Amino acid sequence: MAGHECYHCKQWVKEGEAHDCWTTTETALTQDLSEDLRDAWERLRETAAEFGEQRIYASHNSIMFSRKSCYFFVRPKKSFLEVCVFLGRPLTAPQVRRSEPSSKTKFYSIIQIKHRDEVEAPITDWLREAYDQSEILTGKPASRRGGSSDPPGTKSKKSKRSPARSRKTERTARTKRAKRN
Repeated sequence: MAGHECYHCKQWVKEGEAHDCWTTTETALTQDLSEDLRDAWERLRETAAEFGEQRIYASHNSIMFSRKSCYFFVRPKKSFLEVCVFLGRPLTAPQVRRSEPSSKTKFYSIIQIKHRDEVEAPITDWLREAYDQSEILTGKPASRRGGSSDPPGTKSKKSKRSPARSRKTERTARTKRAKRN
């Protein structure tokens, strides 16, 4: 039988058969969870959905919660829900397995949830903080190129060049103008 093994999911794909292992749903990711984990997942999802407008979608092995960009995601595992929260600071608490920088402005924190009762403060507070900060943390800083950081109407102080350097710069500019004409 002709076909190939998907390098990603290791599933055998028959020749000519359509295969898209990247497309998944929340239901597919949560269908094999135990009753306790399913309850914890439902409570986690309900809590996050109450924060306001956002997009909740499944992507590969995770369920993403995002506004402009992802502010947290959940990876359903056999014995726990792995929650990854993006904040502007590292978290240090007994619930946090790991907290490390993910960019210049963000830290990711990994939390394991095993029961519905764990989906309460401080975890819900961290999720709310991540939701509230998500647009601030993903905002791009003002570009230094092409503009001045000085307030409008003020002139920036340029560094003083030596007279010899100024003459050289003038000559270079004249030469370039002459070549264009």
